[in-house]
Amino acid sequence: MGMNVPAHIGIIMDGNGRWAKSRGLPRAAGHRAGTDATRNIVRACGELGVRYLTIYVFSAENWGRPRQEVALLMDLLVEMTRREIRELNKNNVRLHAIGDLSKLPPKTRKEFLIGIEATRDNTGLNLVLAVSYGGRAEIIEGIRKFARDALANPSIISDLSEESFRNYLYTAAFPDPDLIIRPGGENRTSNFLLWQSAYSELYFTDVLWPDFDKECLVHAIEDFNKRERRFGKVKES
Repeated sequence: MGMNVPAHIGIIMDGNGRWAKSRGLPRAAGHRAGTDATRNIVRACGELGVRYLTIYVFSAENWGRPRQEVALLMDLLVEMTRREIRELNKNNVRLHAIGDLSKLPPKTRKEFLIGIEATRDNTGLNLVLAVSYGGRAEIIEGIRKFARDALANPSIISDLSEESFRNYLYTAAFPDPDLIIRPGGENRTSNFLLWQSAYSELYFTDVLWPDFDKECLVHAIEDFNKRERRFGKVKES
């Protein structure tokens, strides 16, 4: 396609509820439509050669939503993970999950662990689901981990750097995202990959997540290709 495809794309899914409301449907219908969009974008990323796709599935703040909606989302996660394992293996996709998974219902957490284990040998797209995830909480947890290590070995304090601290984050095994996409018409990152997105390119669109398809993804990547990434430096003449 002649495009420079980002190695790592992050997506903040947004707009399921508004998509359903605009059609006179319950919010549950929007969330189900959103899972279809997720499946299509995972497939599209694999076809385009994206190496890592991190999707903001459920934020730490989402626990504050109505109990019935949270229960529905947890059941949908179980259903989606269980249903998609065969498709992921067929397309050589490896599943990962980041976030405070201890807060998930046992059934949901178990299904994630089964999916992660079932796809661990795949070598294509790495699909990273951010679940019960918050960027600030991730950094605080990283500080706690570092503090425990520093108590045992104080000499590491003077050697702490940005590069070494990233080893204490959920995403230690993944590169930082090159491009973060937010459908849904909101222009904020909502506590998503705060540390990792320091120099990510941001792309916002009014398209609601259930309507976000491969064409929308390609448009975002084409826009990414127009950007000049200097990482705080001046371009050499």
